[in-house]
Amino acid sequence: MASPVWLITGSSGGLGYSLTLHVLAAGHRVVATVRSSSKSAAVVKEIEARGGKIVELDIAKPDTISAAAKQAESFYGHIDILVNNAAYSLLGAVEDMTDDEGALQFETNFFGPVRLTRALLPSMRARRTGTIVNISSIAGQDGRPSCGMYAASKFALEGLSETLAHELAPFNIAVLVVEPGAFRTNFLQAAQITKAGVSEPYKEGPVQIALDKFDAANGNQIGDPAKGVARIFEVVTGEGLAGGLKGKILRLPLGSDCVARLEQKLESVTGDLKLAREASLSTDFA
Repeated sequence: MASPVWLITGSSGGLGYSLTLHVLAAGHRVVATVRSSSKSAAVVKEIEARGGKIVELDIAKPDTISAAAKQAESFYGHIDILVNNAAYSLLGAVEDMTDDEGALQFETNFFGPVRLTRALLPSMRARRTGTIVNISSIAGQDGRPSCGMYAASKFALEGLSETLAHELAPFNIAVLVVEPGAFRTNFLQAAQITKAGVSEPYKEGPVQIALDKFDAANGNQIGDPAKGVARIFEVVTGEGLAGGLKGKILRLPLGSDCVARLEQKLESVTGDLKLAREASLSTDFA
C-alpha cells in the first residue's frame, strides 16, 4: 500500500519545515511549498534529497493557487493530507495598522488557506477520503495586545475549520485545527511590525510591553518544534503517543503555554456566560 501524500505549505522554515522533514523521515510522501526556490535553495535541496517534491507558491497571490494545487496533485495523482501552515504575524497597535497591511495578513493567513482547500476538495470528495490540517495559534483563541490582526486571521481560520468539519464529515474528510503556543522557530524573527511603527499613544502600555516580550522571547521559546510536529503527525496518522486522538478532537493545543492560556480563556468565557446568563435569557419572545 502506497504511503500517504502530504501537501505542506510554508515549508521553508518554522513548523512547516520541521513537519516536512518529520513526515519524510516516517516514509510518507511530501509536496512542500516555498515562496521562492532560489531564496530557499538550501532548504529545497535538503527536502528534495530526502525525497520531497517542491512547488513554488506565494499563498497571498490568489491567481497562483489553482495552478500550484494542480502541480502538487500531478506528482502522485492526489493529495491525502493538506497542511495549511504558511503564515506570518503582523505586530503593532490595531490603530496603527493600514488597510493594506491588514489585507495582506488575511490573504496569507486566511484567504490563501481557503483557496487552496477549495482547490483540493473536489479530488478528496471524489475519493471520499482526506484530511485538512489548519495551523492556527493560541492567538486564534486568545487575542493579546499587538497581535490584533494576526489573532483576527486565526480566529477566522478556526471558525472556518469548525464549519468545514461539519460540511466534510459526510465525505469522510477530517479537519484538524492545530493551536501552537511559542515554539523555538524563526516565527518571531519573521514577524512584521506595522510600517508606521508604534505611535506615541501606544509607546507606553500593553502594546509596547508585548512587543518587548516578543523580542526577549525570540530564541528562548519553550516549545520544541521536533516534539510539536511529532504530535501533529501522530494525531493525523493515528500512530504514537497522540495517535489515540485521531478522529476524536477538532483542536490540538500544543505547548504548556498554550494549555495555560486556553484554560484561562475558557474560564473567562465561562465567567462571562454566568454573569450575562439572566440578561441573555430575557431576550426571547415571551
